[in-house]
Amino acid sequence: MPSKKHAPSAPPSRCLVPIQEPNRSSSGYAERMAEVSRTTTALLNNLHDADNEAAWREFDDRYRPILLGFSRRLGLPDADAVDVAQETMVQFIKEYREGKYDRDRGRLRSWLLGIARFRVAGVYRKRATSRISRGESAMVDLPRDEEMEAAWDTERRMTILRKALDQLQANTRIADKTVRAFEMVALQQLPTAQVAEELEMNENDVYLAKSRVASKLREIVASLESLYDEDVM
Repeated sequence: MPSKKHAPSAPPSRCLVPIQEPNRSSSGYAERMAEVSRTTTALLNNLHDADNEAAWREFDDRYRPILLGFSRRLGLPDADAVDVAQETMVQFIKEYREGKYDRDRGRLRSWLLGIARFRVAGVYRKRATSRISRGESAMVDLPRDEEMEAAWDTERRMTILRKALDQLQANTRIADKTVRAFEMVALQQLPTAQVAEELEMNENDVYLAKSRVASKLREIVASLESLYDEDVM
């Protein structure tokens, strides 16, 4: 059974780094997507086995960060975001093992997002009840569907980028300071001058660091992007 996990706070909503869409017409893309589809099918099949902890950990690692960031972007404090992520994952695995999810009838993203929406709405309902008990107005603005969709897509992109950075650092000898400069400029969108001062670099080196990391990330991001591609999920 999944356990609660705490993750680093999601980056501010402004911290977006465009992820280049894959070339869907290329033969390489088609081959990669076929392999991803087989891998995803195997993962979903393995989730039926309650004793298969490895499958659960892989699925949890893929989607819990998105759920956490999604909830935070909708204004939930950390404690509520952790609860929403946990409850969504628990409900998903329960319904999945009961055979309620038909992959041919809908995307996995849509199903998970539907559960998460319900859980977020529950938090907002509790807020309204609490306000009433204090004699305050019960008016609480629940995020619109399009806001929730945007929050999910943003966190999906950020999760992919964070995982790509982790892989880059684990598999290359690129300097930590170079990666940190990229994170500060590209993710946190801090001024180049500020980054240069904090990292004791000159501004030109900060630009070069951003360019170098971005170049190395492209292939990693493309591979990870396919794991979350809506055509196979």
